[in-house]
Amino acid sequence: MKFAAVIEYTPDKSKIAQFRPPHREYLMGLRKAGKAAMAGPFTDDSGGLLIYEAETKEEVERMIREDPFGQGGVFVSWTIRPWNLLWVNQDLMPA
Repeated sequence: MKFAAVIEYTPDKSKIAQFRPPHREYLMGLRKAGKAAMAGPFTDDSGGLLIYEAETKEEVERMIREDPFGQGGVFVSWTIRPWNLLWVNQDLMPA
């Protein structure tokens, strides 16, 4: 099942920059394991949208807390909701 997580970041831009490389590495590991479908920050860097693949909401909660952004205090709050993929426009996907 897919879950959408809307996550709010700390306003501390230096903390975001510090933890961004290990955060992205962590997400790529989740992607390779089939646990992350899509991810990206909002353009103002106030947070991000992540689509996880998991059996339960609790599993998603664990992945968020184990993320370097979660452990480093970048993630300050989040909302997790079950989500159904209706369609994807492959032409708009980054190369």
